[in-house]
Amino acid sequence: WMLLATSSATTPLLVVDVASRRRRRNNTKAMTTSSSSSSFQMGRDTLRVDFELHRENRLRLAQAMEEKINAEKKTKKERNLVLVESGKQTQRYGTDNEPLFRQESYFHWMFGCRESDCFGALDVEKKKAILFVPRLPDEYVVWMGKPLSNEELASKYKVEEVRYADELEAYLEEEGVTALVHVLSGTNTDSGLPTLKANVPSSSKVEIDESILFEEITLLRTLKTKREQEVLEYASKISSQAHVAAIKSLRPGTMEYQLEAAFLHHIYNQGGMRFSSYPSICASGNNAAVLHYGHSGAPNDKECKSGELVLMDMGGEYHCMCADITTTVPVSGKFTSDQKIFYDGVLQAHKDVLANIKPGAVWTDLHLLAERSILSMLQKLNVLNESSSMEEMLENRVCAVFMPHGLGHLLGIDTHDVGGYGLRNSRDRILKPGLKSCRTAKALEENNVMTVEPGCYFVDALIDDVNMSENVKKCINFDTIDKKFRGFGGVRIEDNLVVTKTGCKSWTNVPRETEDIERVMSGELVWP
Repeated sequence: WMLLATSSATTPLLVVDVASRRRRRNNTKAMTTSSSSSSFQMGRDTLRVDFELHRENRLRLAQAMEEKINAEKKTKKERNLVLVESGKQTQRYGTDNEPLFRQESYFHWMFGCRESDCFGALDVEKKKAILFVPRLPDEYVVWMGKPLSNEELASKYKVEEVRYADELEAYLEEEGVTALVHVLSGTNTDSGLPTLKANVPSSSKVEIDESILFEEITLLRTLKTKREQEVLEYASKISSQAHVAAIKSLRPGTMEYQLEAAFLHHIYNQGGMRFSSYPSICASGNNAAVLHYGHSGAPNDKECKSGELVLMDMGGEYHCMCADITTTVPVSGKFTSDQKIFYDGVLQAHKDVLANIKPGAVWTDLHLLAERSILSMLQKLNVLNESSSMEEMLENRVCAVFMPHGLGHLLGIDTHDVGGYGLRNSRDRILKPGLKSCRTAKALEENNVMTVEPGCYFVDALIDDVNMSENVKKCINFDTIDKKFRGFGGVRIEDNLVVTKTGCKSWTNVPRETEDIERVMSGELVWP
């Protein structure tokens, strides 16, 4: 107000500016308020996700189920119901401490419902969805706030009806006379664990089918809609920014956990991401050779030292949609000559794969393509003997010693998203070193969302493996490893992308070239 009083020349401009900002704020507030009953948004500067996303998924599922059921003609029932169960609120061991609830992924895909201990039903023929929510005690409002009414929940989640969970049994008794109830029954091929099967009340005399739903919904989860892609792109955008923030904060003497803290602060403070996609990996020096470092037994607690590389594998999650990005940078801000050759070899593998992704490309072929660049780089560094031919090394699976993991994975509501194997359009897992670690062997389809993450590491347990075949041993120059690369760690470079009609689009925006990384770390280059 003092500025307004001191200069009549600036008064009109300042008044307009303040007024326009107020209008924008009020308009944003009005938009958020009017849409809050049917959308998710953490704040006016974060992405608004319309629950139409989940209604669209239910309609896709109903159509797929109807086509499959009509093709198989297995049942004499007139109608079909899908029944899924949400995740349950847990407590920490024997205490009343409640970890922050995160929804079960199949249930989220169908409903987007943030509440725990629910059921969801979908009438396949009528395309009608019903949510069954817990009947909360009167004292709930005192401790947790006033819950939404069933009518408000129905409006929020764009379902036709909301009932209480204790009414599910009566609903099934009524509908089960003419309807076959389909429930999830399948195995996650990444974890080997069974999916959450809806707990149908034991007294309900309904006919249950476990043979159709899992495959149909899992196939649909591998093909992201435009609305799903928008959320995944947002998660990657904010996570990319957070990686840059962590890179810029790095100095010799920085603790690994401080890099994690910089990342987590940015995704929450700037992106409204209350969850990360997985425990952050901030691995300096030899820790970078531990593929899933950062767990509770190795909690990012080492000091980053000059001369080392730091591998950071971190991703944020927004509305249960995941990002998964990896960067590798020098602690000192400058790559050594060997580090640059090593890094550029992995980067070339990354570029080669991105240039060859398109519908129909087979994932394991792309993995082998990445191996070629990595093997060539290792020969350049005299880690592998120049006398070994490329075809010989590929045939004997030499690269599995240095890249034991797969090229990447499907990405979505889970970091390692479902659908890698076991579906009617899947290919069998190739049981060879390196290739057996690929989380899928599928031929890519338009609207698959994938990570591409070639890497190369010096893992003592693999280098010193007493069971290593002679065909592999003769390709490796162990003297070079012992003299120059013991304790080196490794490099991984990971993007998130969607497969398009003609290629792919990466959603990851971080410095990749060694020169760009060095300039960002010195402050010379502003990124993006």
